[in-house]
Amino acid sequence: MKARVTRHPLRSAGVALALLLVLAAVALGMWRPWAPLPSAAPIGAAAQGEGAAPAAIVPVPLVLPEHPTVLVFGDSWTYGSAATIPTEGYAYQLAGLLDGQTIVDGVRGSGYLKPGLDGPAFGERIAALDPALHPDLIIIQGSINDRAQGEAGYREAVTAAWDALATKYPEAAIVVLGPAPHELPVGATTARIDADLADLAAARGWWYISPIAHDWITPQNYLDVIDVDLGRKHPSTAGHRYLAEKVAAALAELAGAPVTEAGGSETTPEQ
Repeated sequence: MKARVTRHPLRSAGVALALLLVLAAVALGMWRPWAPLPSAAPIGAAAQGEGAAPAAIVPVPLVLPEHPTVLVFGDSWTYGSAATIPTEGYAYQLAGLLDGQTIVDGVRGSGYLKPGLDGPAFGERIAALDPALHPDLIIIQGSINDRAQGEAGYREAVTAAWDALATKYPEAAIVVLGPAPHELPVGATTARIDADLADLAAARGWWYISPIAHDWITPQNYLDVIDVDLGRKHPSTAGHRYLAEKVAAALAELAGAPVTEAGGSETTPEQ
C-alpha cells in the first residue's frame, strides 16, 4: 500500500513536470532570447544582412563659409550640355546663387562604370583631380550613364570612387546629387541607380539629393526644363537655371531636414 501511495505522487509529479516542460518549450519558442531584438533604427533605415541596404547614418548639418568654393563633379549635365554655351550650365550658375565660386568638372557620357566622351569613368577622373583645390563643398552629380552597364560591380565602383574623393579632400563636405530624369516616366534602371546611390550615401552619413524623389522634373514642367530637340534631352539654358536654383535651395535645407529619399527612366542619349 505504501508503495502505491508513494508511486502515485511520483507519477503525478512526473506528469506535472512534463507539462511544465512543454509549456516552457512553447514559451521559449515564442520568446527566443537568442533572437535579435526588434530594431530601434529610424523608420526607413534598412537592417544589415545579405542583400539588405546598409544601415543609415544621420548626416551632420551642412555648414559652409560665407563665400564657399564648390567642386561640382559629374557628367554632361554638369558639363553644361544643351545650354547656349556650357558656362551657362547649372554648375556654373550655382556660383552666383551660393555667393561663391564653382570649380566645374563635367565629362559628357561618363559614369561610375562607363567612360565618357571626353574622359574616363568617375574613379579615374577623381584620381586625376588636383589635390590642391581645397573645396569647401563637393557636389558629385549623376549619373544615368551607367544604366546600361548593369548592377554587377556598380556599388563597388561607387564605393571606390567615393573613398578616393573623401581621401583626397578630407576637409570638404560632400553632397551626392542623384540622377535627374531626361525623359518620363522614370525607368527602372535609373530608379535603381537612384536607390543604390541613396543607400550608399546614407551608409556614409553623406547628404543625398534626389531630383527623382523630389519631382524636380514632371510632366508639367518637362518641356520647360528639357531640350528635346537639338539638346538631345538635356536641360536647356532655362532648364539649367532651374536646376541651379533647385540645387541651391536643397543645399540651404541641409542645415535642417534631410533630403535623402530615392525615387524611381529609361534613357537613350548620353548625359
